[in-house]
Amino acid sequence: MRAGCWAVSWIFGCGSAIHSCRGWTARVDRCRVRADRAVAAGDDTAAWWAPVAPDRVWRQFTAVAPDVLWCDDITEVITDEGKLYLATVIDLYSRRLLGYAMSAYHDADLTQATLSMAAATRGGTVDGVIFQSDRGSEQYTAVDYAKACKRLGVLQSMGRVGCALDNAAAEAFNSTIKVEYIHQQRFRTRAEARLKIATWIVDFYNVRRRHSACDGMSPVDYEHFIAEARRAQAA
Repeated sequence: MRAGCWAVSWIFGCGSAIHSCRGWTARVDRCRVRADRAVAAGDDTAAWWAPVAPDRVWRQFTAVAPDVLWCDDITEVITDEGKLYLATVIDLYSRRLLGYAMSAYHDADLTQATLSMAAATRGGTVDGVIFQSDRGSEQYTAVDYAKACKRLGVLQSMGRVGCALDNAAAEAFNSTIKVEYIHQQRFRTRAEARLKIATWIVDFYNVRRRHSACDGMSPVDYEHFIAEARRAQAA
């Protein structure tokens, strides 16, 4: 999970986030130089930094059609019982939330469940989708998660370690759901949080909440509108 400073940087201005990101990058680059030397000397254990996937997005969080570019992330929700982790998958064409999962455990099972739901939402055919995530969470670099992506034909894409701006679209959704809903609630149990958050996503965010990236329409309405317009144009 991200440290609290990233949430503060994202909400109150990009300057501090960029500064922090550069600091992380500088430290990682120095570590990479040392690791490269160690690997050259035959110490394979030093290559801990090796990315699972390159960054295929480079902060270009737009898509020309559905199922071209997705993003995902994990955020935490506080309940009286303890933390609940929410993982989400968003299609950056329409900002539609295709998959979500919640668990008391911050593990690869959570992210795989989210990916499976997103694929099912799209009818199971998601071959070639570019899937952006961060690289600071062990869930997205897990071997089983990489296998799940490969099985579906999804191309993983990862930002730099500790750089929230490389997955800013997913971070923006986390901010939205917390400001507009989660922080206005008190969840007594994890079960209550699961039910209420799922209801907000399904009954409000996807079908009623207007989004500037969707020309003022909800994600689902935007997808339907564009699909109808293209069918009419082709007729």
